[in-house]
Amino acid sequence: MRVMLLLVTLSGSGLAALVADVRAALAQDDFQKAESLLSEFRKQHGVTPEWLEAYSWLGRGALARKRYDEAERYAAETRRMCLDALQTRGLDDEPRLPIALGASIEVQGQLLAARGQRSEGVSFLRQELAAWRNTSIRARIQKNIHLLTLEGQPPPPLEIKEWLGPKPRPLSSLKGKTVLLFFWAHWCPDCKAQGPVLAQLLEKYAGRGLVIVGPTQRYGYTARGTEATPAQEKLYIEEIRRQHYAMLGEMSVPLSEENFRVWGCSTTPTLVLVDRNGLVRLYHPGKMAYEELARAVESTLP
Repeated sequence: MRVMLLLVTLSGSGLAALVADVRAALAQDDFQKAESLLSEFRKQHGVTPEWLEAYSWLGRGALARKRYDEAERYAAETRRMCLDALQTRGLDDEPRLPIALGASIEVQGQLLAARGQRSEGVSFLRQELAAWRNTSIRARIQKNIHLLTLEGQPPPPLEIKEWLGPKPRPLSSLKGKTVLLFFWAHWCPDCKAQGPVLAQLLEKYAGRGLVIVGPTQRYGYTARGTEATPAQEKLYIEEIRRQHYAMLGEMSVPLSEENFRVWGCSTTPTLVLVDRNGLVRLYHPGKMAYEELARAVESTLP
């Protein structure tokens, strides 16, 4: 009966829902259900990119629950199957296999750090970065390196060849001020939700030296995924900037894909706080609540 129900669930929800179904099971800490869903899908469809992406969530789920041996096993198996798939195709031929491989690398690097082997984790991630530097998972691997190493260090420079709003200043010229970098994307709802939080911070702390810089990049499309030329997309990004981020006043917006790679911004928003001495005090992929972010900003101000 259980198998029949799983078959109906998979058939009714469709192939694209497998990842959501597995994630929902893991959110309930039901690894048995997640594995059963994956098993039934594999019997019907084989090891597809969709299946590999869904399977990669097992490692992430186990790591989040500090079940390190299971996380290691899931990550290793995900990696092995991804490398098998790459014998007959390129990593970026479609979007799901890179997500799966990137997850396996992320879990392994963070797992080493969680076990007290931070330097080994960083070394592993840097080796992977060298191996996959010319692929879409470069930013994700760099993100994990930054999570383990960037706080307390000088930040990478920002590329400033193209921008929206006021011309950005190099970070090196902003020493003496607290700089909050807000990496955002025009399609990103979490970024839009972060906007009012940043506006509240500016209202409270701009007079004490807080500056917000909002790097973004092109993605090759505009509204509803419509393919766009670089010039068309730039106009669209400016439209989004004016519509959703006008409350941030004169925030300068460097426009650069390379910034997102160097800063490891595979997650949007990514928030980076640089103190008055030019050292990173916070590196946070994902949105943050006002209270948490305000405490971090307050700690850097006179």
